[in-house]
Amino acid sequence: MNPKLEPIFKQLNALILGKQQLLIQIVTCVLARGHVLLEDVPGVGKTTLAHALAAVLGLNYQRVQFTNDMLPADLLGVSVFQPKTSEFIFHPGPVFNSFLLADEINRASPKLQSALLEAMEERQVSVDGKTYALPNPFLVVATQNPTEQLGTYPLPESQLDRFMMCLSIGYPAEKEEKQLYLSGGRRQFVPRLKAVCNGEILQQWQAEVAKVNLSATAADYVYRLVAATRTPGTFATGLSPRAGLAVVQAAKAHAWVHGRAHVVPEDVKAVWVAVAAHRLQTLQSQTRSSTLLTEMLNYVAVV
Repeated sequence: MNPKLEPIFKQLNALILGKQQLLIQIVTCVLARGHVLLEDVPGVGKTTLAHALAAVLGLNYQRVQFTNDMLPADLLGVSVFQPKTSEFIFHPGPVFNSFLLADEINRASPKLQSALLEAMEERQVSVDGKTYALPNPFLVVATQNPTEQLGTYPLPESQLDRFMMCLSIGYPAEKEEKQLYLSGGRRQFVPRLKAVCNGEILQQWQAEVAKVNLSATAADYVYRLVAATRTPGTFATGLSPRAGLAVVQAAKAHAWVHGRAHVVPEDVKAVWVAVAAHRLQTLQSQTRSSTLLTEMLNYVAVV
């Protein structure tokens, strides 16, 4: 483990019990400059995890509870006319924070969901014909309830593609859940977390991640995995080159998290399902894309 990250994982593991691999994946995504979608049933700790991550990273944080009557201006901001100066003054919305928690994003209307597209991809927003840059770093962590629940709108493919990873917390193991009952919940401990870094340090770490070496052999392995998703009869459509780049970026970050200066096949395997699964739809409704992607790791040769 990279010694720079040990204080982060020490605090997160004390708060989010028994989810070490999940925590590694979400920190990997942040270091790769990616956005995270947390998809799970209510009550398993999605919002608590986002609060904790923002606290240990020392980033300006804003939570937005998405609802079906929310307007894009509520998120992006609005220009207000000032009679004294006869000018419109822009009042930034909550998206102008380094860490944005989009809580229950699939309860918002498609119009509001689409308002996030430019922010997530270009790190900027356009309001009334003017473009405003977002803070650097800029991270969106969105939570989503299963789409079969009432009052939800499935995210369009273009929106899903902006999330580098889609992760699921899942139910805690027996020991951890009993400990949770005894302690009375974990969100009360979030204010006790100490910031390990800040926006400037996080940018330095992200720059180091970008310098992690990707060999031609590792690039070939990523390509063959991506190409395997394009085989007719498996998925509705295969992964795009942008998805392949996301796999590479995440693999570099995973290598850096584990203290390596180069990508090994285990790094690609570790991020493969989290990066690819939400971008694919299987042709057989009873089969999950994550299941097929995991199987690919067994038959796509490393070299």
